[in-house]
Amino acid sequence: MVRRLPLLLALAAASAHADAVDDWVRQKVAAQRAGQGTAPAPAPTGALWQERPARAPAPLPDFRPPTSLAPLVRAVRPGVVNISTRNEGTSRSLGSGFVINPDGLVVTNNHVVERAQRILVRLADGREFAARVVGRDPSTDLALLRLDGAKGLPTVTLGDSDQLEIGDWVVAIGNPFGLDTSVTHGLISARERVIGVGPFDDFIQTNALINPGNSGGPLFDMRGDVVGVTTAIMSQGQGIGFAVPINLVKDLLPNLMDNGRLVRGWLGLNVQEAGDGEARVPIVVDVFPKSPAEQAGVHPGDRVVGINDKPVKRYQQLLRKIALLAPGSSVKLELSRDGKPVAVTAALSTRPSVEALQAMHSGGRIDALGLVVKPLDPDAAKGLGVEPGLRVEVVLPGGAAELAGVMTGDLVLEVNRARVSTLSELDAALAEYDSAEPVLVKFRRGTSLRYVALKPRT
Repeated sequence: MVRRLPLLLALAAASAHADAVDDWVRQKVAAQRAGQGTAPAPAPTGALWQERPARAPAPLPDFRPPTSLAPLVRAVRPGVVNISTRNEGTSRSLGSGFVINPDGLVVTNNHVVERAQRILVRLADGREFAARVVGRDPSTDLALLRLDGAKGLPTVTLGDSDQLEIGDWVVAIGNPFGLDTSVTHGLISARERVIGVGPFDDFIQTNALINPGNSGGPLFDMRGDVVGVTTAIMSQGQGIGFAVPINLVKDLLPNLMDNGRLVRGWLGLNVQEAGDGEARVPIVVDVFPKSPAEQAGVHPGDRVVGINDKPVKRYQQLLRKIALLAPGSSVKLELSRDGKPVAVTAALSTRPSVEALQAMHSGGRIDALGLVVKPLDPDAAKGLGVEPGLRVEVVLPGGAAELAGVMTGDLVLEVNRARVSTLSELDAALAEYDSAEPVLVKFRRGTSLRYVALKPRT
């Protein structure tokens, strides 16, 4: 009897479970026949799957998958253009672009037109115009053209790339391999991709097919608005393309229109990121004297949380927003100071020369090591969560520090094992070293510590 007891218990448990499954099946059948229920009925433990009742409302009532993109394509296609160029010889390159102004302003990629001696633009209706470059910027790979004698042209509308979400449908229209106004569609695969093209990398990744000749063409959302400029492809893979976000383009266009190139505005801040993961935030560590930031009332230790009513979570976002705006532009900064919101407005000025920037620093210049340093403001150190130290403000080109990989923003903590947090402590530590021997310097970069042996200049 003792040996048979576990078997009897197992049979009883199996029978009870079978009854529960039978009850669940009967309930589902009854609910389906009655057309009741709005969600999957809870399945008992051991059920293989869940099903939604046949007449239940859709789980995503606002989701409407597109059945045809033809109406959208018909509406936006007239504003997409084919661009061909000629250089000194007979070489000819093909690209794409889109008309943003009835008087013939066209956006395309810089690499499509940068070496062109002649530019010809053909509209979707067959009309052709000679074009000239109004402005271009290699760092963002964008160019602005004007079509000679154009009036009343069909245009596209520019959207808001900040509103894109991964999974959104998009349409790319361009001229791959010279095939006029070819259409592909896909999804937003990722945002804020850094692919090593330039200092303002902030690409939209899409699986909408992009091929040679698509460069400079528009990427449309389902409203028919341009949300990106198709720019690059991943040569090792298929269905991996990249587009410049249209909001970056909108920041740059006034600069190209007025100056013909990127003339960078200057705010006068040094910023570092603090925190980890999603908690990372730009912290102001230094404000240049007499700079637009100082005049606007920005303080060391302030956390930058927004710019021009757009949230900022990373230093790169802040850099891109400021650097693409022309001098004279007005910038609204949303700050957090001691946990309280602060809003200031600054008018950007022209970026000073490197020599002028160095002259603004009250820190000491270590000519032998190729550094300009300044004591880190106590409020900035508190915001960064680090101990006081000397912040590297400038790394001189060709100096020992640059060759050793030292970067602006690094904190100097020790020199030849001596703790330094003030300029006087630094002077004392340097006075004791033999100029013929390397100087051992301890740096902090973010959360990591490293020692570097710097060979002083003789």
